Parts: sequence; structure tokens; C-alpha cells
Amino acid sequence: MTDTALAPIHIAAAVLMRADGQTLLVRKRGTDAFMQPGGKIGPGETALAALLRELREELGLAIPADQPRYLGRFTAPAAHEPGFMVAADLFRVETSETPEAAAEIAEIIWVDPAHTADLKLAPLTRDICATMASCTADEA
Repeated sequence: MTDTALAPIHIAAAVLMRADGQTLLVRKRGTDAFMQPGGKIGPGETALAALLRELREELGLAIPADQPRYLGRFTAPAAHEPGFMVAADLFRVETSETPEAAAEIAEIIWVDPAHTADLKLAPLTRDICATMASCTADEA
């Protein structure tokens, strides 16, 4: 295995939320797992800039730069790159806009994070939804 294979894939991703508590998941063309919207961070690009670019390109959302709230960096096995890990700078983004699938996005769905058992989820998304569901249950 090379050093390159050990390097995590650095991405920016959004926990995109509606007022009703549902979160948006996307499925990219040619894949079968749902995940948070976002993507790879380009050379010289900040995680926030990459997130805003990806939300605009993939979903047509124009999110103000001061709106996303940084949640931290999370790691998990990459969904579509066997043997790799993703390191995701994760942001919470609230929206009342209606996103539309564009670019490489084949499908978008709004889900209750506590009810995702019937969906094929990327490992990072599975972990995030489980944490969100646990936090919601703790608040009840």
C-alpha cells in the first residue's frame, strides 16, 4: 500500500436541515448510497468555500457565508473509494429553499434522521444520522 492510499479524502459536507427536523441526503450518479451533500475541497480552498460551492453546483442553493455552523471534523470509511477514509469538515446548514438535483446528483431525499434503517447510507452518513437521532431522543 502506498502513502497515497493512507491519506484521507478531505471533504466538506452539510447537515442540511429544514424547520421540520428533516435532513437532506443525496445520491450521486452511478452510486447506490445516500450521503450528506458536499464534496472534495480544492487546492487553496477553505472547507467553507468548498461547501458553499458544492451546495450551489449540486443543489442550486445560494447559502450566505455566515450561515453554516461548523460542527467539527469527522472520519469514516469512504463510501465509494474502497480502502480510503474520508475526513469531513461538517457544517450544519438550515434552509427553507427547495434544492434541485444538479451536476453529479442523481437523487435527493429529505429524511428523519431517526428513520433511515431502510436506506443504504454512506458510513459517515450512517454515523451522523445515528448521532442526530440520539440527540433528538435525548431532548424528548
